[in-house]
Amino acid sequence: MHSQNRQRASGFTLIEVMVVVVILGILAAVLVPKVMDRPDEARITKARQDIRALEASFNLYKLDNYEYPSTDQGIEALVTRPDTSPEPVNWKQGGYIDRMPRDPWQQPYQYLYPGARGVMDIYSLGPDRQPSDDDIGNWDLR
Repeated sequence: MHSQNRQRASGFTLIEVMVVVVILGILAAVLVPKVMDRPDEARITKARQDIRALEASFNLYKLDNYEYPSTDQGIEALVTRPDTSPEPVNWKQGGYIDRMPRDPWQQPYQYLYPGARGVMDIYSLGPDRQPSDDDIGNWDLR
């Protein structure tokens, strides 16, 4: 008699399994949309961090050379010494960054000097890769 009770108690009933599946389905329906939005947020956060790092590198460039590179010299001035005007007087051997960065959407960062606010603008065109309201720039970081 004891062996029959053990066999009966050792498995799950169909109703128990269905309840677990329904609970998992409800959790997935609630959590998956929230988790799926995270990659976009992570890319935006990465772009902001990159822009902060570029801004710091440009500030070091200015400390050494008394002015920011021109728009034509661009971000490349942080990697290789510019040979166009304004030529840097104390350009740091080895550069200010290792290589040209790309934004999380695999596009180059944009640089303007002077920018729209009279200071330098460093920005990413964002997920649509076009100039628009979703651009991520150093003007948003203050």
